[in-house]
Amino acid sequence: MRSQMDLSLTLAISAGLLALTIGAGWMGARPPNPHRGPRLVPWRLIMLMAAAVLMVVLAHLLNLFGVTTGRGAQPY
Repeated sequence: MRSQMDLSLTLAISAGLLALTIGAGWMGARPPNPHRGPRLVPWRLIMLMAAAVLMVVLAHLLNLFGVTTGRGAQPY
């Protein structure tokens, strides 16, 4: 039986989240333009949320490679 999130899907999701984090960080760092009005998209919040989800996906990626993370991890 095949798992729900195999390696290729996890890599694709992590690449998409990385691109979203970088893009939102770039958009949030742009100087404001008073002629266009206020920004309606909270780019910095999107960047932080995408980075947080990316950390969870990277932990899952480590688990796929055999590294034990979480409560069951033994210190070396």
